[in-house]
Amino acid sequence: MNYRKLNRDSSNRKALFRDLVTDLFIHERIQTTEAKAKEIRSIAEKLITLAKRGDLHARRQVAAFVRREAVNENQDAIQKLFSELATRYSERPGGYTRILKLGPRRGDAAPMVYLELVDRA
Repeated sequence: MNYRKLNRDSSNRKALFRDLVTDLFIHERIQTTEAKAKEIRSIAEKLITLAKRGDLHARRQVAAFVRREAVNENQDAIQKLFSELATRYSERPGGYTRILKLGPRRGDAAPMVYLELVDRA
């Protein structure tokens, strides 16, 4: 198999990915383990590419994966993805995320990283 199982069954793994991708779109930077970040990166890149398309079908495909968590009182994560992030990366052909290594976690020495959305470039 070509993906990391992360010691979870499929439904738990999908829920973890949904939560982390939603948090990435809301906060634009999350701290997680390196293995999780490498899996989330490909999902987030595909969702941003869908958002750049901007049609109704792409919005429904994104809404099937991203949770409806509020960014502020009048905007949720999906609206932020389509309004702010899609316009930010409209001229960029790919590579919307970056992984910055932090070092080992204190308890179990798991390699920790920041997964963040890159700025305009």
